[in-house]
Amino acid sequence: MATATEQLSSAQALYAEFIDTFGNVLFAVSLLAIWGVMTLIGVVVDQGKSPSAYFNEYPAQVARAVLRLGFDHIYHSYEYVGLIGLILVSLTVCTFKRVIPARLPPLRPVLVDKIPLHAFIETKGSESEVRARLEGFFARTGWQIRRKIFNGVEWTFADKHNWARRGVLVAHLGFAIIAAGTTLYWWKGYSGAMAVLSGQTVRIPQNGDLLTVHSFNYTIKPTQTRGGLIYQPVDYVSDITAVSAGGTSTRNLLRVNHPLEFNGISYYQASYGYGVTFRMTQAGHAVPGVPSTPMFEGDAFPVGPTGRSIQYSQFVGTIDPRARGGIGADPRPFNPGVVVTVLDGDQPLGEEIVPLGRAIDLGGGYRLEPVSYRLYSGIEYRHDPGVPLVGLGALVLVTGVCIAFYFLPARLFVRLDGEGERWTVGLAAQTPKGYTMFEEQFAALVASLQRSEEASVT
Repeated sequence: MATATEQLSSAQALYAEFIDTFGNVLFAVSLLAIWGVMTLIGVVVDQGKSPSAYFNEYPAQVARAVLRLGFDHIYHSYEYVGLIGLILVSLTVCTFKRVIPARLPPLRPVLVDKIPLHAFIETKGSESEVRARLEGFFARTGWQIRRKIFNGVEWTFADKHNWARRGVLVAHLGFAIIAAGTTLYWWKGYSGAMAVLSGQTVRIPQNGDLLTVHSFNYTIKPTQTRGGLIYQPVDYVSDITAVSAGGTSTRNLLRVNHPLEFNGISYYQASYGYGVTFRMTQAGHAVPGVPSTPMFEGDAFPVGPTGRSIQYSQFVGTIDPRARGGIGADPRPFNPGVVVTVLDGDQPLGEEIVPLGRAIDLGGGYRLEPVSYRLYSGIEYRHDPGVPLVGLGALVLVTGVCIAFYFLPARLFVRLDGEGERWTVGLAAQTPKGYTMFEEQFAALVASLQRSEEASVT
């Protein structure tokens, strides 16, 4: 059985290993790199969408990888939050075991001539007069003076921009605040996307708010380019009413690039499209299983008991036999139709462009007709209570980085040796950024001090 001494020794060894690991700068940088990659994935891959949306946006293999690896909700994953926790632990250990001791060194005597930046100045006067002149000189040139006695010898310490030594600590604090904001979003925040037909009301599942799209309009501006005439959407806007679970409501226009804030949720006009209603018959009779409501791109329905299905793939504004594939460049519904894909399980068998209001023969007595279309508004929403914290953390982080990079804290070690009326001032300087950064300033300081002492003596 282990003795108390052995248990204490084992705990100390474990603690030392913990400090060595989490206090290692390379380990901390590696965690930050992994965090950056995961955050980038969250930026590239749209978050919180339905599985069908990813299969419509990416190849099947990529969509499956996104869903299986959890990239569709990466900010809410335990791996992402756990990584932030490890980074905070590493930053805490680095701060208190490495940064603070290096950036805020205690006052202590040094061997002046062993420090690369050092100088000796001969001066005259009584000890009290010399000390008073030295302290007056440093005070006039912006140095903070402190005294301390070591083994009966009095040292003078002069610091400039000493507060700037805390720049790295401020930057660490900024990252901690950002991490807190991210964690708050993971805990309390949510986001999502929905396609809402004109005149339709939907409920946001996370908080019960109701969202009604009264109408949707878009503006397409034809533009002549070297490659031909292109049709670029320049604006699209939804007339919406949002009603909170408590009964508070607001009606406003939701325009692209102009989000609407209501009840702590940000609504974004993200996209638009056309919902299409289909009719399918066999031998003149309606086939069950076909939705009576408009379908969105990517939706599918079965072709009776055949094992096959029809997928609504794309809305075509202008069917043009002269164009490639029969799809005209103008997306506005002048001669509308739809592209449907026949599927056998998950395998596509073929595509067909079907004009709106006209039926096509699918074989086996089945006929398919796109009956009507209705505009829908693609709306994204997001509730992120951590945004203020993230903004504050970013400001603190940038402030800390600016302090650390653009201000040079320095410390002077001043020792007075001699007796009577003859004294030697030993002067040495240190900075947390190395000696070369302070060479010119130190040389100018020594020359100015030399002139000041010569003028005082004469």
